[in-house]
Amino acid sequence: MTIVEGAAPAAPVPAKRRRRLRTLTVRDRVTLSLMGGVPTLITVGLVWIPALASVVLSFASWSGFGDLSTIRWVGLDNYKNIFTIYPQFHPAIEHNLVWLAVFFCLPAPFGLFLAVQLDKQIRFSRVYQSILFMPVVLSMALIGFMTELIFSPTQGLLNNLTGHSTGHVVDWMGNPHLNIWAVMVMACWRQAGYVMILFLAGLKSVDPSQKEAAALDGAGGWQTFRHVVWPTLRPINIVVLVVTVIESLRAFDIVYVINKGTNGLELLSVLVTNNIIGEASRIGFGSALATILLLISLAFIVPYLITMLRRDERE
Repeated sequence: MTIVEGAAPAAPVPAKRRRRLRTLTVRDRVTLSLMGGVPTLITVGLVWIPALASVVLSFASWSGFGDLSTIRWVGLDNYKNIFTIYPQFHPAIEHNLVWLAVFFCLPAPFGLFLAVQLDKQIRFSRVYQSILFMPVVLSMALIGFMTELIFSPTQGLLNNLTGHSTGHVVDWMGNPHLNIWAVMVMACWRQAGYVMILFLAGLKSVDPSQKEAAALDGAGGWQTFRHVVWPTLRPINIVVLVVTVIESLRAFDIVYVINKGTNGLELLSVLVTNNIIGEASRIGFGSALATILLLISLAFIVPYLITMLRRDERE
């Protein structure tokens, strides 16, 4: 057989021909448009438009009654009054930041610890997961009622167990220096189960072969977690960060049930509610407080998200 020099080799014939992509029908396009469009419209209508309206109204003075012609634009006066002559603002900021710090230091690492232990396929793992996740199912209002039952000065479980119900009563709920910590204990109890489930879902995505390879290389448990498991949990870390910030800054039900967010339990969410739907309705002032709360949330979330996205692009 004569071989012609310089001839291009014949292209290999694929074993299986590629399947042709199916063209979307009109019905498919309508279905996809509804599935994507309806949730988008609901989110824009119920979240983004009210949020932008709150930012706009934060520069106005309006009682909420009457038509829009009664709105009086005051510029930055609402913000000036918040920072200068509104006495509840600074305690609320302090309590929200303490709440956020405690959520980062206690429920987040403890939830990760529980998830790592449950991921070891111990006996009755499903039962433990259900028990630890049960508080998340309960509403924060119900957690507030439970807080009163536990920390009540005279009939509370804690004072009865320590013998303070008959002698020197510890007023956990009435003391403004103690009630914030009593409430956060119950809030952390609920938050730990939520974080545990998030990390447990992330641990399921870790390749077991990588753990085995690390063990063969002589890596211990901590080294395996640090160099193999923890980098895999990076997307879950972002979710946990966002959830922790949101849950700590939107805390409202638990303190409002106890004493309507007063006497040491002031939070920004309570101030927003009291000014917008309280007896003295001040839509503009409450919107300014809501805008400050939004900015605080973004100050924690946006830099971390930008850092993680840039790191992912480099990799």
